[in-house]
Amino acid sequence: MARESVEHLDALVIGAGVSGLYALHHLRGMGLSVAVCDGAGGIGGTWWYNGYPGARVDGPGSPFYCYTFADELMQEWDWAETQPSQAQVLAYLEHVADRFDLRRHIRLNTWIRNPRYDEAAQRWTVDTSTGGRISAQFLICAVGALSTANRPDIPGIDDFAGECLHTGNWPHEPVHFAGKRVGVIGTGSSGIQAIPEIAKEAAHLTVFQRTPQFSFPARNQPLTAAELASVRDNWDALKANMRNFNGGFPWPRNLRTAAEDTPAERQALFERLWEEGTLKFIVDNYSDLLTNKETNGMVADFVRSKIREIVRDPATADKLMPDHYVATKRPVLDNGYFEAYNRKNVTLVDLREDPIERITPSGVCTATGVCHLDMLVLATGFDAISGTFLRLNPKGRAGLSLKERWRERYHNYLGLMISGFPNLFMVHGPGTPGVLYNMPLGAEREIEWVGNCIEHLRGESLGAVEATPAAEAAWAEEVEGIANRTLYPLTDSWYTGANIPGKPRQFPVHLGGPHYFERLSQVAGSGYEGIEFEAARSEPQSALFV
Repeated sequence: MARESVEHLDALVIGAGVSGLYALHHLRGMGLSVAVCDGAGGIGGTWWYNGYPGARVDGPGSPFYCYTFADELMQEWDWAETQPSQAQVLAYLEHVADRFDLRRHIRLNTWIRNPRYDEAAQRWTVDTSTGGRISAQFLICAVGALSTANRPDIPGIDDFAGECLHTGNWPHEPVHFAGKRVGVIGTGSSGIQAIPEIAKEAAHLTVFQRTPQFSFPARNQPLTAAELASVRDNWDALKANMRNFNGGFPWPRNLRTAAEDTPAERQALFERLWEEGTLKFIVDNYSDLLTNKETNGMVADFVRSKIREIVRDPATADKLMPDHYVATKRPVLDNGYFEAYNRKNVTLVDLREDPIERITPSGVCTATGVCHLDMLVLATGFDAISGTFLRLNPKGRAGLSLKERWRERYHNYLGLMISGFPNLFMVHGPGTPGVLYNMPLGAEREIEWVGNCIEHLRGESLGAVEATPAAEAAWAEEVEGIANRTLYPLTDSWYTGANIPGKPRQFPVHLGGPHYFERLSQVAGSGYEGIEFEAARSEPQSALFV
């Protein structure tokens, strides 16, 4: 019987998105043999899948949602808008892949199956959807914090006879809404971006809202040549600011508390930030916005007053009133979301008053009747942060699966490693700043640490590395301790897993800002405290890599 062919690599990266592309570049630069596998038909990860109408960066904005590892990228790439569209970001990532000759090491349309750790060989073995088998010393899971679409479990959802699309897995061919009765389920970030665009084209749009949201004006506009030149001229200082300030933004936080200002001064600040738009509405707001209920209430009341100013119908405005702590759900930026409800072809259904009972072939049936539709758009978000790691479900020591290890909580150390899963590294895993940080910059910084750890292991001729259970427990206390000093855990959100039935309630984001990366440096500088290294059991197996 012929021996099955196995390809041997130093590192296998799963995911060809923002994190995976940089992991390939960085690890290849260390001289490792590396391949990237991704089930998608193109590079870009989240930015390849999320091509729905209105999809834009709603984080730091242009040109700061970018890589910082190569200054020539900032000098060469001309960002067009302050909040780049999905197409613009995807084009940028494709440019990076070409600029650094990454594509020849990327295998698209290739899903990873059954990753398992071989304790004797100290290597990971995976099967691929194309029929291959790969053995790698290191498994880098750059699978994306927002990449497993959450399809709601609504009775009859598979019976709908019209087009049914999910914003998190949008078709790559054109989608047309003209002349159609369209329903959108969900008013999170994706829904809030898509709804104004769909409303411009659809014959009628019905929005099914479970939870009203706070949303802030994006104020998207063309990025002028002068603005881009200023960034390029000051890029070194701006990069330093991005690394030193919370969230990976180049802007310092407002250090004043609300109590230090008069009511008139507070109102003036809120008005100015609303007019400026972008996430500066949160970053430049009072420093105790997310720690002081009274301050948070002032800001929430201000935003609710703006919604009432914008939405002409008082009854509709009432339905749009959020009732949670502002900014404790994922901050959302919009380009005309609340204004969309002033259109005659847009109807809002409040599912708290009129819940969905089932979906029929012709539409959505609520407690009060049937809404007949030609198209249904599911803007129901993701099984965020942990979901894609669990879908991958690697098996570590003694065949222990990640699903079993994470049954009750997301055990990890530094958000990067898991006890019982040697030589496996996560990017933007639970316990990192992840989704509350500038994600390209965060990926760079996490992967640089991973690279240094691998370099240390190989330099000492060691074979395996993993976190200790005690370090995981201490890390959980650190992450939760920081979070519990804020209002975040008091709100049910996808941060806490509230959107996925049965998901453990755990706030999985490290809120320490720059302190998180200081902690990474401290761990490495202490000789990798909380991490165990294992002697190599055999000579490493590696492919020729050029």
